[in-house]
Amino acid sequence: MTRSATLNRPLALLVAATFFMENLDGTIIQTAAPAMALDFGVRAVDINIAMTAYLLTLAIGIPVSGWLADRFGTRRIFMLAIVIFTLASALCALSATLPMLVVMRVLQGIGGAMMVPVGRLAVLRSIEKRDLLDAMAYLTWPALLAPVLAPVIGGVLADTVGWHWIFLINIPIGVVAFVAAVKLVPAVDTIARHRLDWAGFVLVGVALAALVLGMEQLGGSRTDGMWAAGMLTLAVVAGVCAVVRLRRAVHPLLDLSALGIATFRVGNVGGGVYRLVIGAAPFLFVLLFQSGFGWSASQAGLLVMAVFVGNVVIKPATSPLIRRFGFRAVIVWSNLCGAVVFSLCAFVDSSTPVALIAVLLFLSGVFRSIGFSGYNSVQFADVPASLTSGANTLASTLQQVAVGLGIAVAALIVRATTAGASLVDPGASELGYRWAFAVLAVLLLVPAVEAWRMSAHAGAEVAARR
Repeated sequence: MTRSATLNRPLALLVAATFFMENLDGTIIQTAAPAMALDFGVRAVDINIAMTAYLLTLAIGIPVSGWLADRFGTRRIFMLAIVIFTLASALCALSATLPMLVVMRVLQGIGGAMMVPVGRLAVLRSIEKRDLLDAMAYLTWPALLAPVLAPVIGGVLADTVGWHWIFLINIPIGVVAFVAAVKLVPAVDTIARHRLDWAGFVLVGVALAALVLGMEQLGGSRTDGMWAAGMLTLAVVAGVCAVVRLRRAVHPLLDLSALGIATFRVGNVGGGVYRLVIGAAPFLFVLLFQSGFGWSASQAGLLVMAVFVGNVVIKPATSPLIRRFGFRAVIVWSNLCGAVVFSLCAFVDSSTPVALIAVLLFLSGVFRSIGFSGYNSVQFADVPASLTSGANTLASTLQQVAVGLGIAVAALIVRATTAGASLVDPGASELGYRWAFAVLAVLLLVPAVEAWRMSAHAGAEVAARR
């Protein structure tokens, strides 16, 4: 295997485009649910099963992607993933019933589960440490933009050309991505021919599926306490058994040794809390504006676009900031500044000028972009080449869990804060949604403290500080 002296930008852009497709399809059907439900003859809430099926498949499938890449090669698996994802997207558009859509979403999730981690692995294997920061800058923007753009794109397409185009737009992107992959993804790979850790796969899959299902039940409008408790208990038991198995296996499904590296641990443990909180924020903004203030979906969606603007405006400055101040300072301050913005959102009400709300959302996007860039880069700063594949798969799994739980945790927080607010002021419907932002602000202090414990020179080789 050879490593290039400079960043392969076309390859990074290609992988970023596939990331965007995968991230976008996670939640894009949310705003199109009423139109889809009308065609299928079901309730709008029933469409959630299609979104859950996709997220569950991603969570269960990502851990095995590392073995597939090592066994058959990153190039081959990445190209196969693009084909599966694109074909499944077309079949989703052709679905005539909800059960058919769910099956096609599972197939789409299989493609996405391979496409994202294997694509990033292809980039990581083609660069030197000094190029890592620039490479992660390309791979970060899909996770920033997709959750913000998904409600807007989904709503516009459903209201104009029809919900089928939510999936059909993936076809030209997938075709172009496949052709580009043939030319851009390096064909040279180190093939490892060890057997799949089936016991680890089953235990990890059960733990992740039970965790997602249990948290979704807690955050749902109608909670079945026994079901939620049973799922979360199963998640804990299966999770403990999985950790024991992974530590003992000769070739574990997930290599946990990377967690012994401080920068990787910060990027994925504290970073997991950060991603969960930041992922929940757009959902809470929309809830506050629609359910709290009584705004229309289009009004709420347009204002939340201010987060997107903040992401884009600051993005060119994120790498220079990291190079100037180092990973620890940038990550700590992005958490603290984000917490301040969320704290201010707790004081926003229906009489607050829209311009001021837009500024807060813009600043939220700015600090969100800086934090994501810091976490996504520092996690691989000190990972040796021998652990790259395992660390990448573990990171992808942990990040998918954090993203998948973001909305469920947000819904759970809202249920708790609205219940508490109703006791204080039964007439203030927006109060509970505002309190939810105060909870997010407190939660952001957790990753800030963990990041502060890093060395001030952590990831210095990647940051190339002068």
